[in-house]
Amino acid sequence: MTRSAPTAKFAFAAGAALAMALSAGAAHAGMGEKDVARTVSFGGHCARCELSGRKLIGASFTAAHFEGSTLIGADLRGAELLGSNFSSGDFTRADLRQAELVGSVFTEAVFVSSRMDGVEAQGSTFARANLTAASLAGASTQMTSFVGANLTRTNFSEAEMEGANLTRVLAPRANFNAAQMQMAVLTSGMFDNATFRGASLDRALLKNASFNGADFTGATLMHADLRGANLGNARHLTQAQINAACSDSSTRLPAGLKPKECAPRILMMRRPVAPPAIPVPPAPPSPPGPPPAPRYIVASDSHRVP
Repeated sequence: MTRSAPTAKFAFAAGAALAMALSAGAAHAGMGEKDVARTVSFGGHCARCELSGRKLIGASFTAAHFEGSTLIGADLRGAELLGSNFSSGDFTRADLRQAELVGSVFTEAVFVSSRMDGVEAQGSTFARANLTAASLAGASTQMTSFVGANLTRTNFSEAEMEGANLTRVLAPRANFNAAQMQMAVLTSGMFDNATFRGASLDRALLKNASFNGADFTGATLMHADLRGANLGNARHLTQAQINAACSDSSTRLPAGLKPKECAPRILMMRRPVAPPAIPVPPAPPSPPGPPPAPRYIVASDSHRVP
């Protein structure tokens, strides 16, 4: 089906602008500069764009649609990918250190062996993405979704992952050392041989997840939900850690450790107290009515005064 004239003109103009921006960046880089200046800005639609190996240091992608684009080995250090859609994009071996990926969509994208240390990805989604051997050390991924992602050997050391959703992830040998994972959701995930040394898992949900061979040295599990979790072969897990968490007979623990059930929480519902009544000022006095009608005395002619 042929495109309409306006659509074709827009696509041609967008492609030309993209080519000019990239060629300008390449020319700038070839003039003895290692980095491209933070002047390249992209928006609009460019599905399945080929940007592999491009130097896009500090580039800005705002509300852009780059679904299915290829950025293999691209240099995106310090770039801004804000509110953009890169679903099914390929970032294999890309360098995104210190990039801002806030509020963007990377569903089913590929980040194999990518460098993402220090990225800010709050509120973004990496659902079913492949981050095998990627490094997100020190990254900020609060409230970020990794549902169903492949996190095999992914490095999240010292990452801020409060409230992150790791439901059903595949994360064998992943590194969560010293990560802040308070209230994170690890439900039904596979974390075999992963390391959680010094990690904070307070109030996290570990229900029905597998942790065979996982290392919990110095990890905190205050009020973490371990019901149904397989911790039978977990390493360096102590009774004190279990006592701080919530578990039951469905929790598989290393030999010698006993589950610790949490007391049911009772929610106290209080009736809201009505605010004190505001005193109503007295009504102003009514205005005076009309003067009384004059009273007349009528005497007849026959009346005699004695």
